Amino acid sequence: MALSERDCVPCRGGVPPLTAAEIEPLARETADWRVVDGHHIEREFRFPDFREALDFVNRVGAIAEEQGHHPDCHLAWGRVTVSIWTHKIDGLTESDFILAAKIDALS
Repeated sequence: MALSERDCVPCRGGVPPLTAAEIEPLARETADWRVVDGHHIEREFRFPDFREALDFVNRVGAIAEEQGHHPDCHLAWGRVTVSIWTHKIDGLTESDFILAAKIDALS
């Protein structure tokens, strides 16, 4: 099943972040996202104006609420940078890549 068709699983803590070997296949499925220091994933989205960038952030917010998993979004004129990691463990989980795939489906 594709990552975008799966649901995020809430992290209750007490689990280790994904290892580099565990990240690799998930990163291949979300190739437009950049893995940063094995800690988080990040992607910049470009838009023709501020309004479309803001609309995108609002759509990301709706998915985040639905999934119970919330990214950091930086909104600027014509672009949005999204960073995702599991704050509870201060690292990456499979749910981070699931959310990234769902966000990709918006663009």
